[in-house]
Amino acid sequence: MSIRKLKVIPLGGLGEIGKNMLALEYADDIIVIDAGLMFPSEEMLGVDLLIPDISYLLERQQKLRGIIITHGHEDHIGALPYILPQLTLPVYATKFTAKLISAGLKRRRGKTKAKINLVHTGSRITLGNFAIEFFPVCHSIPDAVGLIIYTPVGVVVHSGDFKVDYTPVVSKLADLSHLGWLGTRGVLLLLSDSTYAELSGYTPSEKVVSESLDHIVREAPGRVVIATFSSLVSRIQQVFDVAAKHGRRVFITGHSMEEIIPLAMETSYLAIPPDTRCCFGEFERLPYNQVIVLATGTQGEPTSALSRMANGTHGQIQIVPGDTVVISATPIPGNEMLVGRIVDNLFRRGANVIYQKLSQVHVHGHGSQEELKLLISLVKPKFFIPVHGEYRHLSLHARLAQGLGVPSDNVFVLEDGDILELGREKGEVVGKVPTGNVYVNGSVTGEIDSAVLRDRKLLSRDGVVIATLVVDIEKGKLIGEPKIVTRGFTDVCENEALIEKSQEVVMAAVNHGRKHLLERGDIEDKLRDSLVKFLYEQTHRRPIIVPVIVEV
Repeated sequence: MSIRKLKVIPLGGLGEIGKNMLALEYADDIIVIDAGLMFPSEEMLGVDLLIPDISYLLERQQKLRGIIITHGHEDHIGALPYILPQLTLPVYATKFTAKLISAGLKRRRGKTKAKINLVHTGSRITLGNFAIEFFPVCHSIPDAVGLIIYTPVGVVVHSGDFKVDYTPVVSKLADLSHLGWLGTRGVLLLLSDSTYAELSGYTPSEKVVSESLDHIVREAPGRVVIATFSSLVSRIQQVFDVAAKHGRRVFITGHSMEEIIPLAMETSYLAIPPDTRCCFGEFERLPYNQVIVLATGTQGEPTSALSRMANGTHGQIQIVPGDTVVISATPIPGNEMLVGRIVDNLFRRGANVIYQKLSQVHVHGHGSQEELKLLISLVKPKFFIPVHGEYRHLSLHARLAQGLGVPSDNVFVLEDGDILELGREKGEVVGKVPTGNVYVNGSVTGEIDSAVLRDRKLLSRDGVVIATLVVDIEKGKLIGEPKIVTRGFTDVCENEALIEKSQEVVMAAVNHGRKHLLERGDIEDKLRDSLVKFLYEQTHRRPIIVPVIVEV
């Protein structure tokens, strides 16, 4: 009897950073790994978030057995409030991750009956033809796990997001010995994190950040403001530890930080030393050299605590000369300009700003090349798929695997939507599923027509011109002259001649040489076409033209 093949179908996260989602399918069973969001690029005006296209899953609801979450970062859990109301299936997550999922569902008022099932490292669950075992990995958030998935075709290892840190602050050590044992018994497929496949060597340990923060706080003459990711619990722990060591109190500012700290304490991933945290009333009375401010805003978010401090609009904290500001993070690609602007404004206010280029105040949570090679060498997979990364990251990671002896025919650089069928001896891409972007735009979720994004781009660049015509419907004649109003295109006071000429162009287009006025639709077309041509000839700009016909 022939054995069926395992289907590997990435629905997000390949060829991009974010929107991570992967489906594994065998016979009548499908399991899903992660369900993340991605932030829009600059040209996606008015779009809040992007989430994976789940149309393939919606068409196969009867096959779905569960969603397994590797950790609690938004690029792995952020889509759940939007997809769980559509998919009736259980979610499996570790304790801290489950709390973050619940908080996200509550925050976005996600109406779902999906049950969140708690798992822990070393435990095993069975979902149809799949048995899933969870092993600990080191990452920049607590309770991160990798997956060992037993299938009828063979063993699949999914690394999750990981690095190898032998001196972690909060996270558990990765279970390398168990992975090595698996490698001796035969692993069919390894799916491995590719985010930092470009970087040679090893990712530094969190311990080096503790040493840097200790030196900075010890030498700082006044207040110290430390900004970091709210989910980076190990960094938060380091801040409280260094505060206790140097006799300082910690004041927290930033909504996400205030939300996540109680969750980290409930799950025992954060231990705040006694009498270290202070409220605003105490903070106001303390000498500057006895406080640390722990803040959000490392990515230049306009409404974040650090941004408001830099702009002088924070209601509680004003940056003054003598303050030391530590940005304990690196900018996510695309945020460099926003972060640079904040750093400049902090310097303008007299702060001593310390960031990654000046001191080792941050280490990232993903393995560099030597750690990626270590995992491949331990697992010894027959087949290899790089995941979680832009296309160049995937390609470079694939090269690493080939350099370690994985045959090139057994290494698959996939893109979102590819269907890889994997047998015990051979794999091949056999098709593609829909993976168009699904946009979250305010309270609306779905696809946005490319024309809508194009219009938004034109509005942002060239503005809008509204031309209002009043028509006597009985006589079929215009009443008075057209009224031209512009927004974001030209100031009427500065260019009255252009507006007057535009009125003449409209009059000529819709009424010239005619005994009777055109029909409403024809009026709108003539008005739009004539104004587009005229305004481009005069200004070389293409504003959105909005015709308004008032019938009286």
